[in-house]
Amino acid sequence: MSANVYFAGSAAPAETPRTPRAVPHRGGEPNPSAAALQAQFPGAVQRVDVIWGETTVVVETARVQEIVRWLHDDASQRYDYLSDVTAVEFRDTEQPIEVVWHLRSLPYRRFLRLKALLSKTAPLQVPSVWPIYKSADWLERECFDMFGITFDGHPDLRRILMWENYREGFPLRKDFPLRGRFSRAEQLRQTLAQNPEARYSMEEISIAEAFSELPEDMRRRLGSGERTGE
Repeated sequence: MSANVYFAGSAAPAETPRTPRAVPHRGGEPNPSAAALQAQFPGAVQRVDVIWGETTVVVETARVQEIVRWLHDDASQRYDYLSDVTAVEFRDTEQPIEVVWHLRSLPYRRFLRLKALLSKTAPLQVPSVWPIYKSADWLERECFDMFGITFDGHPDLRRILMWENYREGFPLRKDFPLRGRFSRAEQLRQTLAQNPEARYSMEEISIAEAFSELPEDMRRRLGSGERTGE
């Protein structure tokens, strides 16, 4: 077996990969896809960071879909797996929100993190990558639900964890109160007042059936809007 060690983003398909040792916090060998992106999209790559052996490429927001499409389709890249779409907000109000895509090339054993920076003073919008990865469907919906980021071109962008008429905002934003903007009793009242079948198929959610299966005394207490701990 080869004694070579391959860092993230540089494994050779013909050889057995080994766990890297003594990986530096910053610096190190970048994923070769970073240099390929800089050559293919001059001006669209804003920054390349290598942290703990993982390469992050910050790109121009408007060109996200174009860049992801190339990474997916080009024979020298073949990023065939989108593992996550998420976002990061910092407490510093001047620091932009980061939208993050985690891409993996299974044939080349590469991992690449893409980021786009969104100013909080402008609409939070990025292109959807759903036309490239169908797995982006629910990932982008969750990011929209939790952070309020709009993914332009998504075919069905609506909440996925909170109910459609949820009025308290976006729970993972830094300005969201720890216990929500309403009392627990008001939160419960709003939840019970929803009609999920108006927006969700029964394959997606079955709240009505679940409620009917609760014990009668519990259904009576919930139906009356009883306070639950406050």
